[in-house]
Amino acid sequence: MATTLDGLRKKVGDAPIIAVVEPRSNSMKLGAHRDGLPESVQQADQVVWYAPPNLGWDLAATVAGCTVPALVCDSLEAIIAQVKSQAQPGTHIVIMSNGGFGGLHGKLAEALQ
Repeated sequence: MATTLDGLRKKVGDAPIIAVVEPRSNSMKLGAHRDGLPESVQQADQVVWYAPPNLGWDLAATVAGCTVPALVCDSLEAIIAQVKSQAQPGTHIVIMSNGGFGGLHGKLAEALQ
């Protein structure tokens, strides 16, 4: 995540970046990377985290250490509402997941039109 966001930040300069993150991989679900999550998103201006019901660790407690504004949502609808309320023209939205994320890409694109 850090590499992706760092590369985007270098490309877009000071333009706003909203990262939307789903802990989808097996290692993420097990919490193997949780201690590094707050640091991994520092290049974003805001991070919206998805906390799926089957996550076996406290995502909100983990990301409380983020140095950028972070919000934990438990539904795609809440994620879409949050991103829609924050995104302005010129905002870059990065969706990070190892899966289809419940069709979030298309749903968010539709909501932002």
